Amino acid sequence: MLSNIVLGVLGLMTVWFCVVWVKGIKEEKAGGPTPHQLAVGFVTNFFDTLGIGSFAPTTAWFKGAKLVQDRIIPGTLNVGHTLPVVVMAFIFIQRVEVEPMTLTLMLVAAVAGAYLGADIVSGLPERKVQLGMGIALLVTAVFMLLGMLDLMPSGGEALGLSGGKLIIAVVVNFLLGALMTLGIGLYAPAMALVYALGMSPLVAFPIMMGSCAYLMPAASVKFVKNKAFDMKAALGLAIGGVPAVFVAAYLVTSLPMDVLRWLVVAVIIYTSVTMLRSGMNSTKEESTVK
Repeated sequence: MLSNIVLGVLGLMTVWFCVVWVKGIKEEKAGGPTPHQLAVGFVTNFFDTLGIGSFAPTTAWFKGAKLVQDRIIPGTLNVGHTLPVVVMAFIFIQRVEVEPMTLTLMLVAAVAGAYLGADIVSGLPERKVQLGMGIALLVTAVFMLLGMLDLMPSGGEALGLSGGKLIIAVVVNFLLGALMTLGIGLYAPAMALVYALGMSPLVAFPIMMGSCAYLMPAASVKFVKNKAFDMKAALGLAIGGVPAVFVAAYLVTSLPMDVLRWLVVAVIIYTSVTMLRSGMNSTKEESTVK
């Protein structure tokens, strides 16, 4: 019953986000996305549905192809990936059993963190965004490596939490929600959190996808209102991403995921170094001017 309420509220939040975004699209008159931008949306959300995550690969693609200005990459990620992630959440919350109160409290915490974080990130100068995203990508790569090398806790069988463990989960998910507005993907750290607290690995999917789906409309509305995102690139992520979710969730039976994860980690590390170098060069230029 509570899971139906969770999905109902998510549906209302998504409608709110769509209304705000459509208004922004009409005001900007930016035109439709390019085939390249649609391809970014399809590919990144396809693998996101399989658990790889979309923020870091999308950042790498945007940076490598110079599709989006560094300063507005966080906003573009949040706005563009919102609708595909909402679709994922509806699929996995219905498919996988998780204790309703644990799920609800973690979702609310993620939304609160994102709502507070979006305003801060929207106003950051490009140099700070570059440095922040460079560090964020490194953190993401570390979490992915730990999981791939079996150095993270393997999880337990619990479907929910109580007492001190529940408080830890709520506090950490609040922080992860805030960090996601900077471009730090929530999947890898959320999965590590679920495992460390002794929950079933399968439970990680509705928790991490539900957290993202709940926080992203709230954060994205802020980015849309502050015009801190690339409209065409975000449309490419959304339009290309939604069908990719259905393909990955219902049609894919097997892929060489281990090979793909190693490739993604390599790309993420390269992009992180590039971001950090850009940020440090901007810092040096500012110092020289002064």
